[in-house]
Amino acid sequence: MVGPFNRKSQPAGATRRTAVGLILGAPLLGACAGGQFSNAFSSQPGPAPGPAGPPQQPLAVGNGQVKVGLLLPLSAAGNAGVAAQSMKNAAEMALAEFQNPNIQLLIKDDAGSPQGAQQGTQQALDEGAEIILGPLFAVSVPATAQLARGRGIPVIAFSTDSSVAGRGVYLLSFLPESDVNRIIEYSTSIGKRSFAALLPDNAYGNVVEAAFKQAVPRRGGRIAAFEKYGADRATAARNVAQTLNTADALFIADDGDSVVSVADALTAAGANLRNVQLLGTGLWDNPRVFASAALQGGLYAAPDPAGFRSFSGRYRAKYGSDPVRTATLAYDAVALVAALARTQGTQRFSSDVLTNPSGFAGIDGLFRFRADGTNERGLAVMRVGSGGGVAVAGSPKSFGA
Repeated sequence: MVGPFNRKSQPAGATRRTAVGLILGAPLLGACAGGQFSNAFSSQPGPAPGPAGPPQQPLAVGNGQVKVGLLLPLSAAGNAGVAAQSMKNAAEMALAEFQNPNIQLLIKDDAGSPQGAQQGTQQALDEGAEIILGPLFAVSVPATAQLARGRGIPVIAFSTDSSVAGRGVYLLSFLPESDVNRIIEYSTSIGKRSFAALLPDNAYGNVVEAAFKQAVPRRGGRIAAFEKYGADRATAARNVAQTLNTADALFIADDGDSVVSVADALTAAGANLRNVQLLGTGLWDNPRVFASAALQGGLYAAPDPAGFRSFSGRYRAKYGSDPVRTATLAYDAVALVAALARTQGTQRFSSDVLTNPSGFAGIDGLFRFRADGTNERGLAVMRVGSGGGVAVAGSPKSFGA
């Protein structure tokens, strides 16, 4: 097997801060299968977990010297438990594909609750975990963070709610802010200067709004119209439709079903969507969007799909089923800690190493942790076509200064 990790060569005397440059994740070779992002912003990969089933027994995987806690809602009901099992499989797959990893995974079932996260974190810390991966849900992260901070142990959680990031708590997830920054950066680079926006009036929309209102002026653009909608999309659509002659780009950030409904409402209000460049986020990676005549030619930011296709092919060959979209997060988290354990000595999980500005390359492309615990991802720009998303701009090969 080709080693999935590589380390950039360094000039003699390079400092540790500039010498990390880890590349992680299996080679991004084409395979099959695709995947779409769920609207998993607040804390859930799907509906909220119902009553938990019997807690799963703790499990240790691998026999390395560096112990790593992994918290997942394995006994949670519904989609949460399904996602957790897929992420557990991906974590074990990362160990199997990394050549001779010096880590041992301490897998704990947090049942999707803060109490479960607290108990699982305490067990992992008592067993010598040097870093905690998880939890998945935002509501559970503070319980883990409090215990881990008390021991000086970092946490890499999978929540998409940036409000739970902070000192020593990093999020390895698909954050809306990265989508917004990438699509605004690209659209201004092709000459778009005047932006209208239609956003949902919910937690996801609030985060996107803040990022949008920062990104547009930072890139030299202006906001010509801005509306948020609840259940009544028609009024907001009419208000924006009346101002579209002053805009050359229209940003709609919502999940697949809602984006189609908004586009239909705009058309019903008299908007000619062919006269404006439609823009979206990774939630547009959805069959409903690709099937919509009104959204053809729209642009959205998302990870390059080649990485997930390759990962999905290997996952199917190993487990006989398709992975959930968030399974790559668990794979990359385990791959990252295995790489750092191999190359960074006693400083392997220090804040300086984890926030290396060069970042890391995983299944879904480049990512790096910021000091505030949020992350930045190197995303591709995709165009909506009837057969799916087509890349018009690849993901960056390195981060800028």
